Amino acid sequence: MTRSYSVRTYGCQMNVHDSERIAGLLEDAGYVAATDDDAADLVVFNTCAIRENADNKLYGNLSHLAPVKSGRPGMQIAVGGCLAQKDKDVVLTKAPWVDVVFGTHNIGSLPALLDRARHNERAQVEILDSLETFPSTLPARRDSAYSGWVSVSVGCNNTCTFCIVPSLRGKEVDRRPGDVLAEVQALVDQGVLEVTLLGQNVNAYGMSFADPDTPRNRGAFAELLRACGAIEGLERVRFTSPHPAEFTDDVIEAMAQTPNVCPQLHMPLQSGSDRVLKAMRRSYRKSKFLGILERVREAMPHAAITTDIIVGFPGETEEDFAETLDVVEKARFTSAFTFQYSARPGTPAATMPDQVPPEVVSERYQRLIKLQERICLEANQELVGTEVELLVVADEGRKSAATGRMTGRARDGRLVHFAVDPAAGIRPGDIVTSTVTEAAPHHLIADAGVASIRRTKAGDAHQAGTTPTTSPVGSNVGLGMPTIGASPIVETASACGTGGCA
Repeated sequence: MTRSYSVRTYGCQMNVHDSERIAGLLEDAGYVAATDDDAADLVVFNTCAIRENADNKLYGNLSHLAPVKSGRPGMQIAVGGCLAQKDKDVVLTKAPWVDVVFGTHNIGSLPALLDRARHNERAQVEILDSLETFPSTLPARRDSAYSGWVSVSVGCNNTCTFCIVPSLRGKEVDRRPGDVLAEVQALVDQGVLEVTLLGQNVNAYGMSFADPDTPRNRGAFAELLRACGAIEGLERVRFTSPHPAEFTDDVIEAMAQTPNVCPQLHMPLQSGSDRVLKAMRRSYRKSKFLGILERVREAMPHAAITTDIIVGFPGETEEDFAETLDVVEKARFTSAFTFQYSARPGTPAATMPDQVPPEVVSERYQRLIKLQERICLEANQELVGTEVELLVVADEGRKSAATGRMTGRARDGRLVHFAVDPAAGIRPGDIVTSTVTEAAPHHLIADAGVASIRRTKAGDAHQAGTTPTTSPVGSNVGLGMPTIGASPIVETASACGTGGCA
């Protein structure tokens, strides 16, 4: 019998992309996507371990599925991702009805582990301490017809005291440029218009190539951006997330000079206090951070810059927090992902003295939110009356039945809800232009009517209910594993668009 599956994803873009690989593996093994998640024969949880509530959410959902599984013989539950890598056997202790536990380093083992659990009628746990295979050497069932994730690296070499990711994802390993570009081309060939390059620290790309025949290259990421500019049909390129300590001017120049690289930058601040940044082991200070933003805006005056900020890091004083507010005021972020500090076992910060009381953290957090929302609104109000080019998106914003609005994402990443005549037949994946008529802190409104519509191959695919599938790309060079169904890669100067990229 054909078995159905559902993948439930928590966490960052890396996890979302890993879930696409999980779906591709399962479909290669004969599973089909469930039309009703609650009726799936297999439920896979791809987990996050960054914040404490991730644990609570997972075990709450597993508890909900326990009676469902007991009433459905043959149903299986698998738990993977960062929390599985961290907790290992703890998952089965708390939820013994789980069938498979797998980590961040062995996604490719999932189908075999499921078969083994079914055959042996007992749970299977496989957590590897190091990367077994690049995720890109696994097939992928993509979530979107118009936008795709492409990893340039896995792992992280930083040692931020609040972060557990390096211990779960391992040291940074970079893919060969030709492999990255081949995957981008494969997506574009299937109609994808927008690609986001992923890495825990994308601008460190080029310093940790797995391939021993590929030399270290501090300019590799800027070259990769320029090479993406040579791919016909690729209309938008984004990347996330860089690290301020290693962000160089050649990347700014590549962004400004490559037409399809979007004028958008996510630059994590974490704190505006040099003292707190030092305690966080963030190897930059606020003057350097603000200097980067100044140079970005000199090259791209209308660039949208977003950030991450942690409130209430151990030892943070009111004076430290005031410095964060000062940097936020000066930086004029388009938006900010703000977090109340959450101690994670296994990180140095979890055992630091002077943990900030929760009520103090909460009060500071509300002040930060209030400031940032004012800045967001002021910046968005400046855009009223301007024309925007929008990639129409699905499930990213509100669609109002009363106004007939749909949602699009501007080139700078802002969400825009725009009025449209239903008879126009606009689909997610199409490109439209409109004029901004109203601003809110977290979105724009364009009720002036659609000025132009460009129907796209991506829109056709979305309308047909299909998304791209990408075959394995690249090889496990440097990882001690054989190639798994690698597609042939052409690594030449002409393929990259620059002589030094491949």
